[in-house]
Amino acid sequence: MTVEALPFWLTNVPKDEWPTKCPDYLAKVGASDRKVLSTKDEDYRFHTWQEVTTIIKSNRIDLFRRVPSNLRRYLEYMAKLEKTHGSVMNFVIKERLRWADLTPQSEILFSNPADIKILYNDWPYGIDEKIVHLVVWTKFDFDDDPSTDDLTTKARKEIDDFVNQTFCTRVKPENVVWFRNWKSLKSIHAVEHFHVMLLDPDMDFVREITENDVPMVEKLK
Repeated sequence: MTVEALPFWLTNVPKDEWPTKCPDYLAKVGASDRKVLSTKDEDYRFHTWQEVTTIIKSNRIDLFRRVPSNLRRYLEYMAKLEKTHGSVMNFVIKERLRWADLTPQSEILFSNPADIKILYNDWPYGIDEKIVHLVVWTKFDFDDDPSTDDLTTKARKEIDDFVNQTFCTRVKPENVVWFRNWKSLKSIHAVEHFHVMLLDPDMDFVREITENDVPMVEKLK
């Protein structure tokens, strides 16, 4: 007897909570997200540290995936923020970063702590539980190479230097990687940011550098 596959928008949803139609926030998802949403959580395979470093070194950031149920929660939450705050950017600036504006205090990148905020990634990718996923938000922008849709060599060195000074002094350098999404992959375009992943770091250090931040994925459980 053939068992009919569930629509992607019902996968990982308890039967007594099934909506009668596809929710609006899932109606226009792309093929890649639809494939993830169609996967049962128990069939999802978490990214290992080796896979994470390979993805970042090869600049194939598009290969990162969220746990299917978390991707659904993420998309639903983003849609709610659009309605309640006007945009995801407004929420991030006012509620997460708590910045009055995006005007840098210094023209020298990374020189003024007021221009930088390190927080957890609110909706991290489906990675090994020993990996901590942080986001470094900045009031200043980095230079892009328009021919590659990526950072210039100079900008990459500026971030490298900051990461080495900030993270690699407290975590083994081989356990630290960073990346910045291509413009086409960014979910929040108006606030500059890049990602840092740490393998099995001292959690006291993480609490210190994030000022005891708690990601939204945990707050909304």
